[in-house]
This record gives sequence, structure tokens and C-alpha cells, in this order.
Amino acid sequence: MKQNFTVRQGALDGVEAFLSVAEHRSFRKAAAELGVTPSAVSQAVRALEGRIGAALFIRTTRSVGLTEAGIRFISRAKPAFEELVGASEAVRELGQRPAGLLRLSVPRAVVPTLLEPLIPSFSRAYPEIELEIAASAELVDLAAEGFDAGIRMGQFIAADMVAVRLSPPFPFVVVGSRDYLRQGKRPERIDDLRHHACLRMRRSNGSIAPWPFIDGNKTVEAIVSGPLIAHDYPTLLGAAIQGSGLAQLPGPLAKEPIADGRLEVLLAPFAVTIPGVFLYYPDRRQVSPKLRAFIEHVKYRSAAAPHDATTARKSRKLNRATSS
Repeated sequence: MKQNFTVRQGALDGVEAFLSVAEHRSFRKAAAELGVTPSAVSQAVRALEGRIGAALFIRTTRSVGLTEAGIRFISRAKPAFEELVGASEAVRELGQRPAGLLRLSVPRAVVPTLLEPLIPSFSRAYPEIELEIAASAELVDLAAEGFDAGIRMGQFIAADMVAVRLSPPFPFVVVGSRDYLRQGKRPERIDDLRHHACLRMRRSNGSIAPWPFIDGNKTVEAIVSGPLIAHDYPTLLGAAIQGSGLAQLPGPLAKEPIADGRLEVLLAPFAVTIPGVFLYYPDRRQVSPKLRAFIEHVKYRSAAAPHDATTARKSRKLNRATSS
């Protein structure tokens, strides 16, 4: 039969008073140490003895001594109580200053563009914080998986999360290498993609993401095909640079290879604008000092616009066709 090891309500009441009396062999000295009256200490000890069912002290007008039950009780209660006090102090430190392990769940694409420039300065500013970055396309349950916060594009963040903007809105661009474009006609219209090798993204839910576009006032989702399916944007970027086909990518990720000529932007008039990238976490009231330090550091270092809660909420409703 399974035993119930649940601690009863009030089971620890009076233990601190008992330990103080046992140490000083005096109710009056224990009361002075605890900042209460001798009567309050006496009542707490008597209540403890009543719950235990045995006398813990031998009391006379001149002295206070431990009974056999008191000796046995203190041998186990004292180290256990000291452990509880030590545990409380350790947790209190984490609640009062930026320290400990800070775990972030992020997509691989934001690591080089957003996080790598921030990590060195953050580590110097907060040497007592260990930063752990779990780069994955999976949309994880932050609380269940033990993460302090996550980073995702705004439209994929649940409405009950607190969101902090990390980047301004940006275009979702179609790109191709010069080597690939030499092989055939450049796409001029969205429908032209049917004749091109398109590198695709598999979403975390298992589906393959269509390519979203804006055609006039309409949002269009193009179903494309091609030789490669990847689970993250950096893989698609590398394949596009190598000439494997066209890719649709977040503008900031493709900025450098576009600037140096390794990639060219295509179908620019039809590009959708993505709301941007946000850091998100479950509850404003539960922000630890280590997470608050990271948020403030990112705000200070980032060139993005300040956090706009309305924009964050609106962004979740837009561009559902894009991949996380």
C-alpha cells in the first residue's frame, strides 16, 4: 500500500522556536533571538509537543533541559531545518540579483543575426549569469521544458505571452544565386515559380510551408516544389547560395549575401512584410532578475524600435503562412 508522505499543514510550526530554546537552554534568550515574547515561544513549543505527542523539554524554575524525545528530535530536526534555511537563502539570492542559468529557446536563424552580437557584451555585463541557447525550429512549451524565455517571429507567439520587440518589421524575400539564375529565365510573376526549383521549409507541425506573397491587396500563398526540404532557414540560405534553387527567407538573414552579390532579390514587388522578431515569456510578474537583465540589455543594444504591445498582438494575426 502506498504511503502518504505529504507534510501536514503546520507541521513545521514551532520547530525554529524549539531549536532556539534548545541552543540557549532558555525561553527568554530564545525569545530575544527571535524577536518575540517568551510567552509566544512557550506557546509555540507546547503546540509542537502536542502535535508530536511527547515532551521535548524538562522545565524547572532555574533551567531548561532536553528530554530523551527532545534529544532524538533535535538530532534530526536541526540539520533538516538548516538545510531548509540554506535552500531559502540560495533561492533568495537568485530572486535578488542577476545570477544563475538563463535558458532561451530560439530558432537557428536569429542566432547569427540577433544573438551573436549581444552575447559577448551581455556576458561581460553579467558574469554570474550562464546563458544557454537551445536553437531549434520547434515551438516548445517554455514552462514544461524549463526555459526562461523564447524568441520567435511575432505571429507565432501565443496571445497570453508577454512579448518584447527585438527587431523592426522586415520583408520576406525570394532570393537566388547568379549561377542558378543563369540556367533559365528569371521569375517576373508569382506564377513563374512553377518553372523553378524552390527550396522549401518544413514547419514544426510537419507541414511544408507555402510561400506567402502580396499581390495588390490580396495575400497569396504559392505552393512550390523543388529539390530540397529543410527544417530551418540557415540551411535554405546555404543551399540558395550554392545554386540549388530559389529560397524565400527573412530579409535580415539574407542581407549580407545580397549585399556582397552572392544572392539576388527576386519578385520584390510581391514581398510580404513580417511583423518582426520578439522575445517572449509567460508572466510579467514572474520575471527573474536574470531574465530582466537580458531584456534590458537587448533593449539597450538593439537598434530595433522600442517594444510596442499593440504591434506584438497584431503581429500574431498576420502572415500565418510563414514558417516558425
